[in-house]
Amino acid sequence: MKKNRFVFLFSLLMMVSSLMAQVSIRVQAPSEVIQGDRFRVSYVVNSSDIDDFKIDAFDGLVELYGPSRSSSSSFSIVNGKTTSSSSVTYTYTLTSDKAGTFQIPSATVVSGGKTVKSASPQITVLPGGNNSNGQGGQSQTQGHSQQTDRMRMQSTGERITNNDIFIAVTASKKRVYEQEAVLLTYKLYTLVNVSEMSGKMPALDGFHVQEINRQRQPELKMEHYNGRNYGTVVWSQYVVFPQQTGEMKIPEIKFEAVVIQQNRNIDPFDAFFRGASMQTEVKKTIVAPSVTLHVDALPTPKPSNFSGAVGKYTIASSLTPQQLKANDATTLRLTVSGTGNMKLMNPPAVAWPKDFERYDPKSEDNTKIGPTGSSGSMVFDYIAVPRHQGKYELPPVEFCYFDPDAREYKTLTSEGYEIDVEKGKGGGSVSQSYGKEDIELLGSDIRYIKTGKPDYINADRTSLLGTSRIWLLYVISSVIFLVFVVVFRRQAVANADIARRRVRKASKAATKRLKVARKLMTQGNATAFYEETMRALWGYVGDRLNMPVSELSRDNVRDKLEEKGASSELIDRFISALDDCEFARFAPGDPAATMDKIYASAEEVINQMESDLKRNTK
Repeated sequence: MKKNRFVFLFSLLMMVSSLMAQVSIRVQAPSEVIQGDRFRVSYVVNSSDIDDFKIDAFDGLVELYGPSRSSSSSFSIVNGKTTSSSSVTYTYTLTSDKAGTFQIPSATVVSGGKTVKSASPQITVLPGGNNSNGQGGQSQTQGHSQQTDRMRMQSTGERITNNDIFIAVTASKKRVYEQEAVLLTYKLYTLVNVSEMSGKMPALDGFHVQEINRQRQPELKMEHYNGRNYGTVVWSQYVVFPQQTGEMKIPEIKFEAVVIQQNRNIDPFDAFFRGASMQTEVKKTIVAPSVTLHVDALPTPKPSNFSGAVGKYTIASSLTPQQLKANDATTLRLTVSGTGNMKLMNPPAVAWPKDFERYDPKSEDNTKIGPTGSSGSMVFDYIAVPRHQGKYELPPVEFCYFDPDAREYKTLTSEGYEIDVEKGKGGGSVSQSYGKEDIELLGSDIRYIKTGKPDYINADRTSLLGTSRIWLLYVISSVIFLVFVVVFRRQAVANADIARRRVRKASKAATKRLKVARKLMTQGNATAFYEETMRALWGYVGDRLNMPVSELSRDNVRDKLEEKGASSELIDRFISALDDCEFARFAPGDPAATMDKIYASAEEVINQMESDLKRNTK
């Protein structure tokens, strides 16, 4: 009883699955065949519930046999989930007595009261060439997997001519503008079996070259050329951007091919039992011809804001945030999308307000190389820091490029923004009516002229020369001078001791500050971490060089370190550590990774600087 119930449920499940599945038809056929050869066309229906099957007439193709029907089904239970599938395949055997391109007829299936129609792909019938198999329709092809069987197997020692295997080169354009993308296609034509081939574009002067990566194994296709049916494959493609004008030549490229030949002098049984090979490999050098391009200069005069981009582009922008406080950072993101020489363009210029401290833009490359050049987008992030409160206007950004199809320069304009800056923690309030050059000191102009009768002072004309008072004044002055000399000398000695003590403790003080910075890093306090790291860097160099805080600047530090004999590379690393620390306060990204990198850089450069300066003072 339980067994009958299970069989009933299984049958019901199969019926429901069959009714719920959407019926479709897939056509399997080769894309090209040779005149006179037999080939198969199959119609695969993903359902066994078929009420009717029909196809249109084979126009231009000769039906030899069909349809032969075959069916398959499967049922599985995985992790309690039941899946089932069934299909029916109708296969026709065909041939063609004339060359050309023909339409494979579509099939119509009626299933569950619904009518479904298949696609109608094209098939190319190539003329029977000089390398035809000559079997008068006895061979069969199922698709590209059997196309290699059409390549003629040569005998060992047979000469491989340049007509048996060669490479043709085509350029998408022969006359282009400077910086315009040109697609070079290297296509292999072969009548023989090739197992390997290698060759590479050499370094080119006057060109920027990018190779198109092949996503999958090259697929061999048949093509009728000069009275023969060759196996063809696009072996490599390059996109070149000419950087100069005039006649530009792309040189020949040598390819090394390995051709398989059959050793017909060896008995197959003897080869089998003795482990000998019935095939030999022969190397063949193939030379791809050179290509000459005529490169025209870009029209003059060039716009002053020309970015160097050639192609077709669009631009988009965003500003984050638009409302902020003084000394906080804002980021303008410009996204240039399109196709052309995207890797060679210059970032658009941004006219930030005068009171904004700006940084060099950071770029993100989201492009991929294709037949028309680099396509995708280039993202430019501009970071700026307002130093004073107020309302500011950020004008639209212009991006000028050259359109080779329209043969003219075009300018794209982004959106403009209003930036509202509030007062920050460090002050930063300033009047918006006056600039720095407009502020004047009061009372520095013509003074008030006093009028009326002047008052005179009667001077005592009695001379002090030779009196006791003048000698007493000399003695007192001499004593005061001696006291000042003694006091200043002691003070100078004390200052020298303080300076030496400051130099000796520079490294220890910096180490203490870095320990505090490390604790702040573990706590995730990025702002305090960067401030403490900056104090460690500036404090170390100030103590080590005995420089007052008012004189600490990048230029002064560089000059002092050079005087102390520090290497230029080490000085550049120290300045770079300062710049990275300052920039990282406002840069987007992973805060933990950035802080760890900044800390390691600061610790390393301080230790290296200390050892270098100690070595130079000995």
